Amino acid sequence: MRDAALWAAMAGAGVYAHREEAQPSPVLGLVLPLLVLAVAVPVGRTRPAAAVFLANLVVASGLAHPAATASPYLLALAVLAYLLGLRADRAGPALVLFGACAALDLALCAVLGVGAVHWFYALSLIPAALLLPWLAGRYRQARLALVHEGWERARSLEERQRSVAEQARLRERTRIASDMHDSLGHELSLIALRAGALELSPTLTGQDRADLAVLRAAVSDAVGHLRDTIGVLREDTEGEEPTAPAVEPVEELVARTRESGVTVHLRREGPARALPPLVDRGAYRVVQESLTNAIKHAPGSTVDVGIVRRADRTEIRVTNSAPPSGSPPAGPPPPAAGRAPGHRGLTGLRERVLLIGGTLHAAPREGGFEVLTLPDQVNPERARATGEPREESGSPASRRLAVARSGARRRFVAAFAAPGGFGLVALVSCAYLAHQLTGCVLRPADFAAARVGQDRAEVARLLPEQQFRYVPDAVRALPVPAGTVCAYYRSNGNLLDRVDVYRLCYAGSRLAAKDVLPG
Repeated sequence: MRDAALWAAMAGAGVYAHREEAQPSPVLGLVLPLLVLAVAVPVGRTRPAAAVFLANLVVASGLAHPAATASPYLLALAVLAYLLGLRADRAGPALVLFGACAALDLALCAVLGVGAVHWFYALSLIPAALLLPWLAGRYRQARLALVHEGWERARSLEERQRSVAEQARLRERTRIASDMHDSLGHELSLIALRAGALELSPTLTGQDRADLAVLRAAVSDAVGHLRDTIGVLREDTEGEEPTAPAVEPVEELVARTRESGVTVHLRREGPARALPPLVDRGAYRVVQESLTNAIKHAPGSTVDVGIVRRADRTEIRVTNSAPPSGSPPAGPPPPAAGRAPGHRGLTGLRERVLLIGGTLHAAPREGGFEVLTLPDQVNPERARATGEPREESGSPASRRLAVARSGARRRFVAAFAAPGGFGLVALVSCAYLAHQLTGCVLRPADFAAARVGQDRAEVARLLPEQQFRYVPDAVRALPVPAGTVCAYYRSNGNLLDRVDVYRLCYAGSRLAAKDVLPG
């Protein structure tokens, strides 16, 4: 349907021109060009260069008509040249095609012996209709490629961000498993130890001792299985810093941070009661990560750590002030800072908090930064229901996008530089043509002063420097006196309209005739 609509637009221009201008033959001037374009339009989808060559043949056929000044099918040539630039990847074959079209047009002009107007038409309008739309099509192609590569890069970045975030979450889950081994393994070891002590009690029967032996062996086996499972999980995290020790309270972490030169204030509110190991470790990690970020991103600031115990939850708020201007960087993070490498601390911390049913918020506040809250009991169902967004980070690399950008820039420059070059050439050509037309003007008074029979040397004193070189073919075709040689001059210097032509015919050295011919 689009091809049919395009052909209809091209045909409309040809039909309109055929009605306005007298054509020697409707078959050659209308039917045959439309048939050629009907073939060129669908062919252009797979062979755009062939379509341009066929359209150039249609345009060049207009050079055979002396009365024609411009072909109505120039628009069709320009459209097909634009589609060539849009559909073809390589520029070399297109330039060779344009050279072949120009050679064909100039050879046709030379064979037919056309006038100056047709030469100007073949040297300026046809090349402009080929080259300028082609450059616009190439620029459009480069823009489309740039947009496509940009979307491909965006999709690649999203995939990498998801992969990095997923790796961070898996590492944090492994670290949580390690913490579970430290706490649960310790408790199971105590149970096995107490069972062994009970076996020595003198009040137990033989059956009781056998049952306690079985219990102690089962607990020992459970500890071994737990150790093996956690060992498998730890294989993927070799080389990372270990988690903080389970026995260290937040007070000792804050104390070590103060020793490194950071101003930290710790405030506790609410009743003091023991928390489950995972919740306790999560609280420790919240404070630890917050202190690490404050040291790294806001050196010299004051950090306030508030731990408030509520009825069913523990709220941890770590806020740092805005860093003073010009403050030197603080010391390194505390030795036990178990920050995951690769700037994934908050991602892993968020995963840890979500897994135990808490919420984590990290955002700028009053020139600083804050993070908060944890439940008093592990609640994975609530964690799955919260569905908080997770931070993702990615590291893009896009060579193809850089190539597409470079190509778009080059074609953008070419698309605008080429019209400027054509405009400059056209301006110089018009200036030269204006000089030629104004330099061959014979004033009406001088034409009237020239008398038939006057010596040619006397007449030459009244004439301009040069003769009119671009005499219309219809004027040259008028009969001249026998045995004479004629010279033509323009009657005025009007460059935008046709003017009368003065004709002076000489027989030997005498002026034999003078005529005023309509321009």
